[in-house]
Amino acid sequence: MTSLKFSTFKNSKSVNLLYENACEFLSLFYKESNLPHLKERLMEVADEINESGTYTQTIDEIEFGVSVAWRNSNRCIGRLFWKSIKIVDCRKVKTVDEIKKAVFNHLEMAYGNGKIKPFLTLFAPENKNGFAPLRIWNNQLIRYAAYRSEGKILGDPAQLEFTDKCLELGWNGRGTEFDVLPVVFQFEGENPAFFEIPSHLIKEIPISHPDLSWFTALGLKWNALPVISDMVLEMGGIHYPAAPFNGWYMVTEIGARNLGDINRYNKLPLIAEKMGLNIGGKDLFWKDRAMLELNYAVKYSFEKLGVSMTDHHEASIQFMKFIAQENKLGREVMADWVWIVPPVSGSTLEVFHTNFENKVLSPNFYYNTPAWKKVDIQTSKKCPFHIFSKK
Repeated sequence: MTSLKFSTFKNSKSVNLLYENACEFLSLFYKESNLPHLKERLMEVADEINESGTYTQTIDEIEFGVSVAWRNSNRCIGRLFWKSIKIVDCRKVKTVDEIKKAVFNHLEMAYGNGKIKPFLTLFAPENKNGFAPLRIWNNQLIRYAAYRSEGKILGDPAQLEFTDKCLELGWNGRGTEFDVLPVVFQFEGENPAFFEIPSHLIKEIPISHPDLSWFTALGLKWNALPVISDMVLEMGGIHYPAAPFNGWYMVTEIGARNLGDINRYNKLPLIAEKMGLNIGGKDLFWKDRAMLELNYAVKYSFEKLGVSMTDHHEASIQFMKFIAQENKLGREVMADWVWIVPPVSGSTLEVFHTNFENKVLSPNFYYNTPAWKKVDIQTSKKCPFHIFSKK
């Protein structure tokens, strides 16, 4: 490892830590890619850090780092395909029009014709002082609004606080159960702004059931493309607070959680009643029966339209294959068991019967404190999956 002297910086401890992280990351990149001239690259990085307090990663380093960040994602069951993610380099984006173009391009390329492809759009990293040049406020690019209505919540309760912020910024929804929220973004030192996603880029799947003809009349639907947009990508000590990325949905994310959770759309009682089940007695198995049919309806509806999706059984098989591949290469898979085991049919899946160490490796994706909330330093220190930007 190249030695450095940081006599020109007051905070030499943080600069040295950055260089150590860079060395670890670049050593991994050069080793796994079987590349020569690691020493020369480390010297370049050393000089750049010594002069500016940070360093610029090459597109090859970024492509490798993003893939490995997915490979290291403790809470993701879909890591078998970690090598397939494509990168769009938008680090030089600085205008509103450029952001809109980048977001729209991501949605269009990732969805394609329904055969969803993993993409990550990379915006500028934090500067040497830890400030984010750009933040995207949404936790996913496409989410549904929530409104308070006669003591109840219409829409997705998980988005209630964010919807309030959008309304404060001047956005007006239609007041339906499935209003797509705008994309809210903020440049460093500027007020937040928003834009709406064109309807042709919002691919929604109406939920129907192959055997229950009344299911369509429930009016349930969900968007086809999950683009996570508020996590921090960390690699080699560099933080990218705006790096929206996508895979595809697992059926239980929509059926069991988004539409089924009691604190989300809570559709199980409605479905159970339509099935003729008694939801008022002591026997609570109506929840299980309704849950199964809702998830089956979601799976059927995506398949009917030819849109990529995996189910929990297939995802478990794929994850065990991923573990076998990694172990063959001498790498241990880290995983958060609570997140890896799907919320439906747990014990029927091999992942349920597998133990994991939950160590956080780098590169990785981390949660960030929402831009409109006060940073809770104590909370972020307690959570190993949490990083926060100063703004």
